[in-house]
Amino acid sequence: MDLDLHHRFPRGLIQVAGVRDENEARMLLAEDVDLLGLPLHLPVHEPDLEPAAAGWLSGKFPGRCCLITYLADAGELARAADELAVDWLQLHGDIEAREIAALRAARPRLQLIKSLVIGREPIEVLLRKARTWAPHIEAFITDTFDPESGAEGATGKCHDWEASRRLRASLHRPLLLAGGLGPDNVPSALRWVRPAGADSHTGLEDANGAKDRDKVRRFVKAVRTHFS
Repeated sequence: MDLDLHHRFPRGLIQVAGVRDENEARMLLAEDVDLLGLPLHLPVHEPDLEPAAAGWLSGKFPGRCCLITYLADAGELARAADELAVDWLQLHGDIEAREIAALRAARPRLQLIKSLVIGREPIEVLLRKARTWAPHIEAFITDTFDPESGAEGATGKCHDWEASRRLRASLHRPLLLAGGLGPDNVPSALRWVRPAGADSHTGLEDANGAKDRDKVRRFVKAVRTHFS
């Protein structure tokens, strides 16, 4: 599975999360973004759009939407993926490996990404968990824990890139990098961590929370330049 991901995205996989509407989605895809991240069922943040709107976007842009969810039950995850008709699922909660295995068996065509949240627990603990998840997924994605809000992503904060670098080197799956990334710091982050791609959410937004086209364009250019 890991070789397939590298083969499909030789210029690096780019995901932009927190897509709010069709116009924003069209802009992101026009700027060469690969995946549109749709966060739903969140314990901390308010969702950027409702499930019905997320499903409409997925139908409009088939194969390009990724449901980002904290659901941890295989049955609930399968139903959510079916309802939204997504091909990609980012498992952001603390899910048991057996649930991911059950989801894989029930929906073998789903592309599964598992988040690794840096700063919530010792890296050794996270690494042990990751090794139980690895056989059942296409890729990992690292993100940032914010102790002040309890948020595990969409914090606008970076984490220790050395932790992501260590996880990338220790796990036999591609690793995507997220957490406080924007057009200015993503070149350094990519050089240090050497991931298979990058994700950004708040780092590409303007003061009103909408994606800024200039920031998106510079972010994409930086990622594509790194992988070229």
